[in-house]
Parts: sequence; C-alpha cells; structure tokens
Amino acid sequence: MPSSTDYVRMDELNRDAGLALLERIGPAIVLTHSRSGTFGWLLADARPDLVKGIVAVEPNGPPFWDAVPSPAVFVRKWGITYLPLTFVPALKDPSELAPAQEPAADGPDLVRCWEPAKKVTLPKLQDHPILILAGEASYHSSYDHCTAKFLAAAGVKNDFVRLADRGIRGNGHMMMLEKNSGQIAQFIAQWLGANVR
Repeated sequence: MPSSTDYVRMDELNRDAGLALLERIGPAIVLTHSRSGTFGWLLADARPDLVKGIVAVEPNGPPFWDAVPSPAVFVRKWGITYLPLTFVPALKDPSELAPAQEPAADGPDLVRCWEPAKKVTLPKLQDHPILILAGEASYHSSYDHCTAKFLAAAGVKNDFVRLADRGIRGNGHMMMLEKNSGQIAQFIAQWLGANVR
C-alpha cells in the first residue's frame, strides 16, 4: 500500500486491519518491527483476548519525542502510540501525561528517556508476554530501553533484550535481512516457547 505521512491515520488503518485479521484467524502472537511497533500496542489494547504475546523488534519510539532525526519533534503524544490507549486513570487528553525527561541517561551512549509525570497504568497490556529487541549497531540501540521503561512504569512487564548481551553481535535496524538473522529467529522462538501459552 502507498506510504502515508499521516501517522495517526496510519495507526487507525493498521489497527482496524489487524483487528479484522485477528477476529478472522483467532488469537495470535503479534510481531512488529520499526514503524509497525505502535500497531502491536494498539491491537493488544483494543482486543487483549486476541493477542497472545508481542514481539517488538526495535519498535517505533522512543516514547513521546523522536530521538532521530530530530529530538525536537513531539510525535507520539500518548507515549508509545499516536492514538489513545486505555490508561487508568482515564485520560481525556494526552497532555495529562505531562511528559518529563529523566535528569540523566541510564548509561553512556543512551538518550535520556521521556516519562509521564502522571502515574498511569495500561491494564489491557498487563497480561501479555512482551519481548522488545534491540540490535547492537542500530540507531535504535540508544533509545529502545525507553519504550521498555515506559511500559514497566505503566505496570506492563516486558523483557527488553539487547541482542549483543545474548551473543548476537553487530546487528542494525534491518536485522531480519542480515547474515545472522537465523540466530535472531531462534532466540525469538526460544523466548516464545518459554513465555507464551
């Protein structure tokens, strides 16, 4: 399909198409990559009964503000999505999240994450096994931990894995096309086997 620059509309269309598919095929594991990362959160929020687990390979992020190409662009107003999620307490407007940047980065070569100043939970995502993967040589390596932190702060347990920490070295953002993609697929399959029922 043609690409769209309207990210809100893209999220709407893909959420609705994904829901139609899941309603037809039944519960499934949702695997996302990059820009499609928001779709997994939206599908699990809309129909938690149809999402058995989420594998987010370098999902769209980091929360709220883009890190690249410009850290001055406030794009994901709902934190990890362009569309609203089911927050508790309920929010009428994304400005209620009042995102603030953490005072210091978690380590060298990492961005300072933006986190909601308001304490909220994401109850519809809480019962899903979630794996977030980051490659060693990817531009995502400096900020994908922020998505994991956002989810954890909202009561959503997740496993954030830097592939290099598991001996899978050198990967960029398009890791599924690289020579060691079989190793990555094997790691994902093992994680799914241990975590998804």
